[in-house]
Amino acid sequence: MNSTTPSVTVIGLGPMGQAMAGAFLDRGYDVTVWNRTAARADALVARGAVLAPSVKEALAANELVVLSLTDYDAVYAALGPAEGALDGRVLVNLSSDTPEKARAAARWAAERGAVQLTGGVTVPPSGIGQAESSTFYSGPRDVFDRHRPALEVITGRTDHRGEDPGLAALMYQIGMVMFWTSMLSYWQAIALADANGLKAADVLPHAVETAHSLPGFFAFYAERVDAGRHTGDVDRLAMGTASVEHVLHTHADAGVDTALPAAVVELFRRGMDAGHAADSFSSLVELLKKPAA
Repeated sequence: MNSTTPSVTVIGLGPMGQAMAGAFLDRGYDVTVWNRTAARADALVARGAVLAPSVKEALAANELVVLSLTDYDAVYAALGPAEGALDGRVLVNLSSDTPEKARAAARWAAERGAVQLTGGVTVPPSGIGQAESSTFYSGPRDVFDRHRPALEVITGRTDHRGEDPGLAALMYQIGMVMFWTSMLSYWQAIALADANGLKAADVLPHAVETAHSLPGFFAFYAERVDAGRHTGDVDRLAMGTASVEHVLHTHADAGVDTALPAAVVELFRRGMDAGHAADSFSSLVELLKKPAA
């Protein structure tokens, strides 16, 4: 490889890892790759990537190593047999897992002479390499700054959240709890529509309009929630409870699975039992918070 050419190693060639390796190739990087199933590297090798025969050789090839694995258990399984080659490496760990596991992995890496930058990519593989896409990072700021040009190849926007290696994983999981719950509500709406003879395409405009209204609600309630102000001047939990019960009954009448709307009703009723009937339904956040010590 040309010593004047920027270089990177990518370990893990699922759809995300392949997209990342491809983005580096597109930007003129020398790219070394490794994957447990070597055949997944074929298309990248045809474009100029070098397939390392082992994890040890993949680590030895470059200081900067991007990890795109299923979870941190997979990280240990891949790197553990070659941990002697970790010394001096910067591990950009883009594997998904919990903040606590990200912190533990950073300590594990440091004990072996490596530095971990935790990353949380906020886009699917199709968004890799795009200027408008973004990734959260946390870990040593100086390491982040030094490798920022390479990180901006993965996604054009990079958001360093702090030195704590768990922070990027936390921000990622915050996004995921909203994404999965929101998408599940969409599937629930489609199931209800289907039971009434409508297709997903029939309700799509209404679904999109409803989704577009949410940012306004997020912004309105954020200040109130941070201030602990849940006054019922705009909405009341009692009215919200009646509404979610109507949603539950509509699903039951249609013969649609009621597990999700029933769970929502149960949470609203807990708020009522806690004495929040006259408060805003934002008071439910207090039931969801970690109990005070």
